Amino acid sequence: MPAQPVPPPPSLGTVVTRGASNRCPNCGEGRVFAGYLKIVPECGVCHAPLGELRADDAPPYFTIFLVGHLLVPIVFWIEKAYQPPMWLHMAVWLPLFTLLSMAALRPIKGATVGWLFRLNYPATLMPLHERRPPPGP
Repeated sequence: MPAQPVPPPPSLGTVVTRGASNRCPNCGEGRVFAGYLKIVPECGVCHAPLGELRADDAPPYFTIFLVGHLLVPIVFWIEKAYQPPMWLHMAVWLPLFTLLSMAALRPIKGATVGWLFRLNYPATLMPLHERRPPPGP
């Protein structure tokens, strides 16, 4: 029996958008997260093994980079223009940085999972029991 051809992968923009909106990068129907940041073992609809895609430290890095680049120029502008006391800076900016980072982390992690799915597309479609172990010595 000949092997079935692998369908063409969704575009990079599609998988990143689906991941950021908590949808399976492959089918767009199932969920990516089982909690705030816990990735489901597999899609409930197409059974793509999303739990194998390890985002590790990339989402926090991207989140800090994005939130920092959005807020630090504003912090500097406020400091230069109004020179508020340090306690006011801490009372305003620390909670704002924290809340924006927490709000952005989940969509950024979902987008990262979509990106990782796209990078390893054919292997992520193969069911776990059909995968061969890597060749050894």
